[in-house]
Amino acid sequence: MPLVEASALTTTVAAGEKLCFHAWVDKPKEKVGFYFAVQSGGSFDIDWTVTDPRDKIVIEGEKERQGDFVFTANEIGEHSFCLNNDMSSFSEKIVDFDIMVENEPRASPPLKQTSVMEQSSSLEDSIYKLSGSLSNIQRTQKYFRTRENRNSATVRDTQNRIVWIVRKFFNSPGKYVRV
Repeated sequence: MPLVEASALTTTVAAGEKLCFHAWVDKPKEKVGFYFAVQSGGSFDIDWTVTDPRDKIVIEGEKERQGDFVFTANEIGEHSFCLNNDMSSFSEKIVDFDIMVENEPRASPPLKQTSVMEQSSSLEDSIYKLSGSLSNIQRTQKYFRTRENRNSATVRDTQNRIVWIVRKFFNSPGKYVRV
């Protein structure tokens, strides 16, 4: 079974703030996953970077709404995952993110192969495939949650504008329409 360490969090990144979170990698060649999605605030975008223990940038992005990345860690130690809202002077952002460190050790087969080992090996492969499929479903659900939040924000903004226009129309002293 794969050993997975993960943390799914929601945080608020204030205007002009940079927040960093850290994950420890025990061995080289471990898979590291990083998912984020801006749920609200401004244009729903944020700058981000992932750095290795030597502060070398592994991956980065600017003004992105969401991302889902998996990379192989080449260094043992603490990797940093930073969310940067420097671009915004007044809008805080609410960001969901998930950091995963996974090590998938596979048992080495015995010298003499038996039908039981072949069956357990195929069962193990099926479990790994199922685990991957469940991870994809989870990512898709996060994506749809993000889309729903953004669309709800658009609907609220549109509703507020319509209410403002209607109030302005009926509170005006007869300049526009005489009844």
